[in-house]
Amino acid sequence: MFQSLRQRSRNEGGFTLIELLVVILIIGILAAIAIPAFLNQKSKANDAAAKSQVRTGETAAETYSTDNNGNYEGMEEKKLGEIEPTLNDKSSATFKVVSAKENEYKLESKSATTKDVFTIERTSTGAIVRECTTPTKKAAGACPKPEVANGW
Repeated sequence: MFQSLRQRSRNEGGFTLIELLVVILIIGILAAIAIPAFLNQKSKANDAAAKSQVRTGETAAETYSTDNNGNYEGMEEKKLGEIEPTLNDKSSATFKVVSAKENEYKLESKSATTKDVFTIERTSTGAIVRECTTPTKKAAGACPKPEVANGW
């Protein structure tokens, strides 16, 4: 009986140290590939909040204009925040009215985490211009490279 137990214990094999190290190495390589991709997606999500906020500001600006006979003068963050309360939320992005004239305006939203600034400008001709600027001067998050940053 003891002889059969000894024989069985000799025949049972596990993983060798080399096999375990190879598995750990493969897991490390996969993690090195996945983590940077995840971090880039996170910054894109943070920028999406700023994009959404400035686009909501654009809609609120048009509502303000409708209430004021097509005039944008006197438009400010507080008045737009009364029209659309979500513009008052500063947890993910900060909304700002840069300028407001009779028939044109410029709005911006700055992402709290990436510091990317998304701008929507209505020119006097009625054209809408979208811009994105990033403090890092390279493509990050949802803000493309500076040379192609217009029209995000």
